[in-house]
Amino acid sequence: PGAVTMGRMNAPADLRILLCADTHLGFDEPVRPRVERRRRGPDFFATFQRVLDRAREIRADLVVHGGDLFFRSRVPPAIVDRVYRMLWSLADDGIPLAIVPGNHERSVLPSSLFLSHPNLHVFLRPETRVFDLRGTKVALTGIPCARDGVRGRFGALLAAADWAGTPGDARFLCLHQAIEGAQVGPADFTFRAGDDVVRMADLPPEFDAVLAGHIHRAQILFRRRPDGTTMPVLYPGSTERTSFAEMREPKGYFELSLRGVPGPGRRSLAYAFTPLPARPMREIVLGPEIRDPGAARAFLQAQFALLEPDAVVRLRWAEAVPFDARNAVTGALLREIAPPAMNLELGGAGRAGPGRNDRYRRAH
Repeated sequence: PGAVTMGRMNAPADLRILLCADTHLGFDEPVRPRVERRRRGPDFFATFQRVLDRAREIRADLVVHGGDLFFRSRVPPAIVDRVYRMLWSLADDGIPLAIVPGNHERSVLPSSLFLSHPNLHVFLRPETRVFDLRGTKVALTGIPCARDGVRGRFGALLAAADWAGTPGDARFLCLHQAIEGAQVGPADFTFRAGDDVVRMADLPPEFDAVLAGHIHRAQILFRRRPDGTTMPVLYPGSTERTSFAEMREPKGYFELSLRGVPGPGRRSLAYAFTPLPARPMREIVLGPEIRDPGAARAFLQAQFALLEPDAVVRLRWAEAVPFDARNAVTGALLREIAPPAMNLELGGAGRAGPGRNDRYRRAH
């Protein structure tokens, strides 16, 4: 994300909207862990709590979550309750929160009495809801993640949401989709065509902005309107690094500031990306010199000493290392010599096959 700060922020009369997405709560957070080790699950909860605390700090008028609240569709009840207590607490502080379910949740959130709070709004189908925010009617059109050919069905989904027939002083479209022009990964893969990609031209220009989840890299796209102005498409990205493809990406959320009343040139929107602390991700390549436990211990101890003690580390075997030599690096050895705050996983080229890789992941 380069220039992710636009316009003036936080004048007294501004409406404040906080946008986050892809929190993936429950990731690496087993209810009954079989191995005692540093887990990444608490990081995901801690960063999301920082987002909610920021909403309280600025007295946000609305919080929007762009989907993938949870890391998968079937979540242990203990995790569901823990997450919903966090949402309930924010809602009980008088801050409304709207959520568009994502693909990891299969377009629906686990049911719970917690969601009955009047300030919690979950879009289970395409619809438009109007929020009266300090006298300004903000129309939020939410469409849960659509699969199976969203490119061809997007117009019908918009029509089902009745966005054009719902009056509002300001309009926002909230999606959990890949939109044409979005980029991901270290090679900057760009979504352009495909049944799962929404065309930029299909986004109605009447919206003030599109608030989007699903793409884990924070970025801003622009849809040019017929009058020459542009409509921003805001991807806040994930709040934590979920894979090594994101190891160099900053993580955070957007704060939006809306001022003015309806009418040409009378309403302005500003937005700024706010970074969140993210643990560093590092990679260690295990070469052919590691042929016995002694050599493995010395090499890894020297490498760990060069890294941040709380780093998330991927150990990758070089292609030249014979499979039988890889037995020198065991789960017991790694648990013994790695800093206690470090996370380890084995992956990348030349790894020792699915079964052995699974054993490493369970151990580290």
